[in-house]
Amino acid sequence: MRSCTAAAHRISSAHTMSFDQNALDSLRIDRTQEPPQEPSRGIYRWFLATILALALIAAAYALLRDDAIEVSTATAVANSSTGATVLNASGYVTARRQATVSAKVTGKVAEVLIEEGMRVEAGQLLARLDDSSIRPLHALAQRQLEAAGKNLEEVEVRLAEARRNLRRMQQLRQDKLVSELQLDQAQSDAAALEARLDALESEVKVAAGTVRVREQDLDDLQVRAPFDGVVISKDAQPGEIVSPISAGGGFTRTGIATIVDMDSREIEIDVNEAFINRVRDGQRTEATLDAYPDWTIPSHVINIVPTADRQKATVRVRIGFDALDPRILPDMGVKVSFLEERKGSAAEHRSGVSVPASAVIEDGDGHYVWRVHGNKVERVAVSSGEERDGRVEVVSGIQAGDIVVAGPTPELRDGAKVKY
Repeated sequence: MRSCTAAAHRISSAHTMSFDQNALDSLRIDRTQEPPQEPSRGIYRWFLATILALALIAAAYALLRDDAIEVSTATAVANSSTGATVLNASGYVTARRQATVSAKVTGKVAEVLIEEGMRVEAGQLLARLDDSSIRPLHALAQRQLEAAGKNLEEVEVRLAEARRNLRRMQQLRQDKLVSELQLDQAQSDAAALEARLDALESEVKVAAGTVRVREQDLDDLQVRAPFDGVVISKDAQPGEIVSPISAGGGFTRTGIATIVDMDSREIEIDVNEAFINRVRDGQRTEATLDAYPDWTIPSHVINIVPTADRQKATVRVRIGFDALDPRILPDMGVKVSFLEERKGSAAEHRSGVSVPASAVIEDGDGHYVWRVHGNKVERVAVSSGEERDGRVEVVSGIQAGDIVVAGPTPELRDGAKVKY
């Protein structure tokens, strides 16, 4: 009985241990296999990335977008206090003082010391010619001068001795110690040496003159500026032959460079003789260079050349600038307006600026323009005057040099950004 009970207890214990082991194995996590991902999670992440990229693109566009309004501009220029235009003409800027510099003699160019655009002073060395043939002649003349000088010194010494000998002979002759013949001989020697001295002095002068001639020949090989000016043309190079006279063969240069005195710039205009009665000396004019159409240059009539061109039926008029500017260059095209003097006192003359007519806008409150400051515009009320040649006189509101919008657009507002 006891053995049966023990056997049953062992069977029950074994069954219990087997059940517990199976339960534990069922609760163990198998880490060798990854849990499957849900498809919705990957789509969600892709959607978030797309939204973020679009947001970045939108922010970059907002930062880089250029919303400036493109406009055309013009500069307000000062008006002349004179009256209306009585005559318009065109011409060219010229220099009254201009020279093509050449050598005095024919020779080969050894060195050119200038370039176009260089400013030079009167007497400044521009170029040198080859002096290999003149230099030996100059040295020879100097040696001849030295030889003549030494001969002169020798004769001066001998003449001094002859004069001392003559004085002794005269004293001895008074004491009757020498004959009359010896005294005459001493006098002849002194006179001959005096004549020889005069001849040698002349030879020294001739030799000195020869040296000066050779020095002048050397100086003629150096080309110098005749006046202060600017080099506008370099016409020769080292190795070329230059001559003050044209050789006619095309291989000889006749000039080294062309120099212009920039202080002598003026305007030359050919006025039709039918309208020359509208021009007078000292008349106020306004010049406009073709290169700077928005720049009005105050000027005046220098004189009317008292002759007419029979072929063109024109009269030449010289116009002077009130003030010179580096932008004014010789041979530039220019248009000139001849102005009529206004009657009345200077106080009655209105002064202001002028702008293109398209820049002035009229509304119910008056006239205004769009003035540009940096890259923004502002609306400025103005008082306008008469219109002439496509420009309107502005008496107040803006000043000379202000930049205005020449062709306003409806999109313009105060503070709007513009580009031009």
